[in-house]
Amino acid sequence: MAGDLLDSQGRGEAQWGLPAIHPEGRKFGIAALGISLLFAFFAWETLAWPMAFLSLGILAFFRDPERVVPQDENAIVSPADGRIVQIAEVAPPRELIADDGTGSACLTDEPVVRVSIFMSVTDVHINRTPIAGMVQRLVYVPGQFLNAELDKASDENERQHILIQRSDGLCVGFTQIAGLIARRIVPFVKPGDTLGVGQRVGLIRFGSRVDVYLPKNTGSKVVLGQKVVAGETIIAELGTQPLLEGVSQ
Repeated sequence: MAGDLLDSQGRGEAQWGLPAIHPEGRKFGIAALGISLLFAFFAWETLAWPMAFLSLGILAFFRDPERVVPQDENAIVSPADGRIVQIAEVAPPRELIADDGTGSACLTDEPVVRVSIFMSVTDVHINRTPIAGMVQRLVYVPGQFLNAELDKASDENERQHILIQRSDGLCVGFTQIAGLIARRIVPFVKPGDTLGVGQRVGLIRFGSRVDVYLPKNTGSKVVLGQKVVAGETIIAELGTQPLLEGVSQ
């Protein structure tokens, strides 16, 4: 299915298949499975079975399913699977707006809408770019490991900022934030890389959060509590500021 073109009129072919396991997780899953087999060899069943289930859990955590990415220049897609936990108007992080010597002031300190997505341990943890463009910045910041659902996690937790700039100058910044259990942010890209919308950019191990800073005069198309899918859910459309309401039921 990878690379296939599908549309809203039913053209294309949708197929189901088991998701791939990202290489970053295979070593952990195989190690846990090996320990389980070692315990089984010595007839330590009380230890072998929990390790076997742990290996399956690890492989499931690092699953990397294919996604059908909307091809719309006005669409900003979700960079993460998870639940919308905050929507607020704030200034972008200084790491995304500070002068880096390039002479390109992609983002300013003017407040914009920030959409925060919390990923639990059951969500897919492969993150994707919300727009197509070039990786202008990738800035790692060491920090704490507070609950990623807290507002102050954006400023105090270990995090990695990514700034994507389109050929027309439009920029979208987003931040991968480590949480209580997460202990490593793994990038797949580097500054200067050119990406397509929805392309994989990295992962965060074992529960975390991603903040997206929407362009000026652009509002959220998702509501608090909504579940979103990385690379598929459209979280905003450029230049629109819709008021949407949701009912929990």
